[in-house]
Amino acid sequence: MSFHSNQELADLGLGACGDDVQISTKASIHNAKNIRIGNHVRIDDFCVLSAGEGGIEIGNFIHVAVFSSLIGAGRITLQDFCGLASHTSVYSSNDDYSGVHMTNPTVPQEFTGVTHAPVTIGRHAIVGAGSVVLPDVILEEGVAVGALSLVNRSCQAFGVYAGRPARRIGNRKRDLLELESLFLRQTAARRQEIVRGTRATPKTAP
Repeated sequence: MSFHSNQELADLGLGACGDDVQISTKASIHNAKNIRIGNHVRIDDFCVLSAGEGGIEIGNFIHVAVFSSLIGAGRITLQDFCGLASHTSVYSSNDDYSGVHMTNPTVPQEFTGVTHAPVTIGRHAIVGAGSVVLPDVILEEGVAVGALSLVNRSCQAFGVYAGRPARRIGNRKRDLLELESLFLRQTAARRQEIVRGTRATPKTAP
């Protein structure tokens, strides 16, 4: 998998881009100025990020796997440590399927009934392969969504959901919160060691 260089990332014109960001050269980025990305993020081949007015906000330590898409005019938020498995689709806009309006973006807006609403994928949430998340949905902290699920309503913290539409089928363990705390402490300690080592390195003569 080939990722953009730091210069290429800068050239994308993202609204914000943190450290250790890996975006595949085969991913498609639209309206980049409305996309903000934190630190330690990986976006794989053939993903599509198409931001509308609400923008796309991606936190820290997040993976978006191959062929996934984040699309819509409403705000899409991916919070720290969440992950989208391959072929996951997150939509913050939705056509009117009732027949009252026409559909698809080739038709002028006055003839369509598109609705927009924000979507939030919470901390440590994971969405299984091939799943679809619709507008006005919040996956609270620690939610796990099984593969091939249709998520059309919000999901409560540390629940396991699956199905079409997705329903709660179990509970997820919270051990990962302790692991997060340990991981962040170790990361901070390593960063301090690097800083101390840099300060201790004598300057060479010009």
